[in-house]
Amino acid sequence: MSAVIKTPEEIEKMRVAGRLAADVLEMIEPHVVPGITTDELNTICHDYIVNVQDAVPAPLNYHGFPKSICTSVNHVICHGIPNDKALKEGDSVNIDITVIKDGYHGDTSKMFHVGTPNIQGKRLAEVTQESLYLAIKMVKPGVRLGDIGAAIQKYAESFNYSIVREYCGHGIGSEFHEEPQVMHYGKAGTGETLKAGMCLTIEPMVNAGKRQCKLLKDDWTVVTKDRSLSAQWEHTLLVTENGVEILTLRSDDTIDRIIEH
Repeated sequence: MSAVIKTPEEIEKMRVAGRLAADVLEMIEPHVVPGITTDELNTICHDYIVNVQDAVPAPLNYHGFPKSICTSVNHVICHGIPNDKALKEGDSVNIDITVIKDGYHGDTSKMFHVGTPNIQGKRLAEVTQESLYLAIKMVKPGVRLGDIGAAIQKYAESFNYSIVREYCGHGIGSEFHEEPQVMHYGKAGTGETLKAGMCLTIEPMVNAGKRQCKLLKDDWTVVTKDRSLSAQWEHTLLVTENGVEILTLRSDDTIDRIIEH
């Protein structure tokens, strides 16, 4: 299986789906406050995607996942299932949104700080976002995925953080997860070569402590083994003829939507 090169019509559908996913993260921001439960956030997002956007929340029933969004709090790395536990002051939470519109997927996540940010959590989130931006700015035809993984790894490890190895970014389009796999660590000069028309996600998961993780009994929630904080940011990207277009750009992003080389 090799990466799917998107047609102009498919790219337009990817732009629409990406914009909708970004809109959900912008919509939910004011609701992420102390006392709200992640299940309540799930309901708000679900209703918005279905009723306002006339779209489909991709995670719901995906391989049995029971909710419409992923909410990963503090030491949860990814795939946290929304529940009835209230968020508290100082928590950090990653909200991961994937919407399907006209058969195409937009996938994105961001870190939210509940109330006054925990200083360590805020710094970890900032470095993780910086590593994503660094990687996005490298994307163009001819770049190899190992170059991108190596750059993310080097940046995160320069702060004595660690990169989660078991979970990665991916190609995306009419399928939620397509080829290629996008590792956030690796060796420069290796891996698949990017080509114009490819759509993929980059979504580094960075731990404040060691990189080891474990899967909880629910078969979804992934946590840091040493209970250290974890952070993640994700964008869906289109490789253009001479650079990259961020399909899930939000108004709070501090990077250009289109980067040309």
